[in-house]
This record gives sequence, structure tokens and C-alpha cells, in this order.
Amino acid sequence: MKEIKSNDYSIWMGNNSLSKLEVSSYSKIAILLDENIKRDCLDKLPKIENSLIIEIPSGEENKNISTCIIIWEKLTQNQFDRNSLLINLGGGVIGDIGGFCASTYKRGIDFIQIPTTLLAMVDASVGGKVGLDFKDLKNQIGVFNNPKSVMINPEFLQTLPENELKSGFAEVVKYALIADKDLWNKINSVPFENLVLEEIIATSVEIKNNIVLSDPLEKDERKKLNFGHTYGHAIESYYLEKGTPILHGEAVFIGMILEVELSSISEEIKQEIKNFILSNFSLPFTPKKSDILSNLANDKKNKEGKINFSLLNKLGDGSIDHLFSIDEL
Repeated sequence: MKEIKSNDYSIWMGNNSLSKLEVSSYSKIAILLDENIKRDCLDKLPKIENSLIIEIPSGEENKNISTCIIIWEKLTQNQFDRNSLLINLGGGVIGDIGGFCASTYKRGIDFIQIPTTLLAMVDASVGGKVGLDFKDLKNQIGVFNNPKSVMINPEFLQTLPENELKSGFAEVVKYALIADKDLWNKINSVPFENLVLEEIIATSVEIKNNIVLSDPLEKDERKKLNFGHTYGHAIESYYLEKGTPILHGEAVFIGMILEVELSSISEEIKQEIKNFILSNFSLPFTPKKSDILSNLANDKKNKEGKINFSLLNKLGDGSIDHLFSIDEL
């Protein structure tokens, strides 16, 4: 088991990481999950006596205020006090909305992130960003608030279909492109099915954690982590509006392809990145830019009325605050 220390919590990694789950000091404990996690993962969690199971519907389309109300109502009906704990067992949606509900219930109760998807393991569970979608706009409402701990057990990945695994890998590609050329060379030379995911997860978490430690509230360096996400979130919102949601990683892959084109890197490198993504991952239809401009205009990172992108200087090196007007795009 490996421990990665963040500023005020630990990230535990390994097949026995759940042994670090310590809940004896809490008055009440709830476990938030969806129907898929309840079926596939709940029995892998250590038995917690008298815990409350809160089940919400799966899917990004349910990461909204209506679902928050369901969670808050369950906590209230069961008289959870400020010494209670919420365990978020699931993917990015569970971690985001569970962390937000815990952060706001009675002005804040403790929560623990136990990610079960590759996306959540390498990205969503780490860094203290929690929130929900509003009016189909991604993560429009949220706060920065750290969990008490994060427990990453790679055994949960065995429950995922291939498209979920490959979707989560989008964040790994992002880390490689913005911060680690060696990681890029590895993933670009080894077939996906031959990669040792536990090693990839550890490398990715260390990259993200180091960036977050240097800039916890995203004033500077942490903005690099938004590479692929400005267009990506706009595309994800487009599909939410259509009622046909796509996976977050699928949107980020498309976002990276589009944002590579905006980056000041050679045509050869641009083509290398696009070829890697398109040859290894099956992606949905890319909307016309005119169909996502309103979503871009509402992006939370915008500055001075312009769309704010994080782009690439070169392989393994990202840069921040590249502003483009709607007309330029």
C-alpha cells in the first residue's frame, strides 16, 4: 500500500487501501452510491454497522440540485449531526455531488472518497473540487473542500466495461501532455491493454497532487489541469441538453483534439497527439462549434468576456490563460 500526502489528508493506494477506513469516532455514517455501485462494489467495502445506504440514480444527468435535495433529506430524516460522515463510493458523479452535499449539510460534515472508476481514481477524487451541474452546465455550482481521506483500490476497476476504462484514461493523457513527457512516451508506445494501470494511477495522482499542493484554489498552476476541459465541458453540456449524455472522458478527448489546434506547437506534434487519440479511443460525434458557443460563453473560467483555455507549449508542458473571443473561435 502506498500513501500520497496532500495538504491535510492522505491518499491511500493499493488493494488493501480500504483497511485505512476508520469510522469509530463518528456519530453516524452514510454511504452514497448508485444502483451499479450497489450491485458491483458495495460488498467489497468493509462492513460498517448501522450505516445508512443512500442510493441515487447513476449518470451525469443526475448530478443536479434535485439529487442534492434527496441526499440532504435522507441525512435530515435520519438525524445526522455535524459529527457524521458521508462515504462516497463510486465514480466522479458520486464523489462530486457527495462531496458537495457533505460540504454544505449543516455547514459541513466530513466525507471520504472511495473512487471505483479510473476517471475518479486518477482525477475526480483528488484535489477537493466538489459540485454539481446547473442548467446542463458542467460543474457550475461547487466549492473547494478536501475529504478526510481518499482510498484508491484498483480492484474496483475489474467491475468496469471497456468504454468506462478508456474514458477515464482521458485524464491520464491530459497529465502526460501538460506535465510528464515520460508518461506520454510510455502510453504512446505500450498498447492500452498492456499498461499496468496501478502504476499509471499512482503517477497520475502524484502529478495532480503536486499541482494542487502548489495552487489549491486554482489561481495559477492548477489551471493547467483544465487542458481539454473548456471545449470538453461545452461538448458534454451539449449532449446533456440533447438528453443523450456522453462519458466525461469522451468529451475531454474531443476537447483535447480541439485545444491542441489552438496550441503553439508544431504540426507534427499536433498530428501525433490526434493520431494517438483517434486510433485508440472510440469517440462520439463532434458538434459544430456554432452549437456549443453558448456553453463556452458560460464557462466558469472565462475572463474579461473571453474564453479562457489552458494549452500546450510542448509535449509535457502546459500553459495557462490563453484568451480567445467567440469570434476568434
